[in-house]
Amino acid sequence: MSGEPTTVTPALLREWALPEPGSSKDARGAALVIGGSSSTPGAVILSGEAALRAGGGKLQVATVDSTAGQVSLALPEALVRGFPETGAGNVAADACDDLREMAASASATLLGPGLVDPDESADLLEGIVPRLDSGHVVVDALGTAYLTRHPDGLHHLDGRAVVTVNPDELAHTLGTDRGSVEDDPLEAAAELASRARAVVLCGGPEKFVVTTGGDRYRVTEGGPGLGTSGSGDVQAGLVAGLLARGAEPAQAAVWGAFLHGAAGDRVAQERGRLGFLAREVAPEVPVLLTWLEG
Repeated sequence: MSGEPTTVTPALLREWALPEPGSSKDARGAALVIGGSSSTPGAVILSGEAALRAGGGKLQVATVDSTAGQVSLALPEALVRGFPETGAGNVAADACDDLREMAASASATLLGPGLVDPDESADLLEGIVPRLDSGHVVVDALGTAYLTRHPDGLHHLDGRAVVTVNPDELAHTLGTDRGSVEDDPLEAAAELASRARAVVLCGGPEKFVVTTGGDRYRVTEGGPGLGTSGSGDVQAGLVAGLLARGAEPAQAAVWGAFLHGAAGDRVAQERGRLGFLAREVAPEVPVLLTWLEG
């Protein structure tokens, strides 16, 4: 359906409660993050921590050989595997057989944080996504180059996918300019949701979520401080962690957008509205979850 979006509030989220978390890490599912590069190892670190902060039970990270050791030290809770890399520093598409095997055992797979070359990113996802037949999928950042090349590339997932984008990424995916997306980010997100048959979460001064059924949501939490390097990686990780613990795609996107914005507001109250770091956002999420679920 079209029209004005529903504004997300704590009351709405409490009525749309997340699944009971269970008492073990196995009960809360496994999140897999595939991405990073030789020059951007921090992206998978931010996403991976956020997935755990959102309540995911287990974490696996697949990244390039040259940074896997750093990532493992930064995320001692995770199983980290390194794979060969391209000249640009991305995970090489040659690793796709192993990556698909990892994804087959994951509750939610996040593809894209920290990838640095659009064509190589599309090549990588081409070797993974078409053969995924279980679990949920989050396509983030330059992972969306796959959707630019294959607009129908998520159709076989039957609504099990979420696409997390900023206005630049959304414009590239739709083949338009950033200005047209900024003029009406809600309609741009709706166009991609219809084209990709996936839930779309578009970040920006306000966040918009459009579901595969056409439902529309606006999240007004969050301020300008969230417009900083790594912030989108945190948000994508939150969505993946919520999917891993059992949320459905629309629910994970709406809750993830709200948690990201509200956590940013909490950091801003303590640190100041500008100048805080993306890595300071995810640690606020468990307190917010307790408040919302309590």
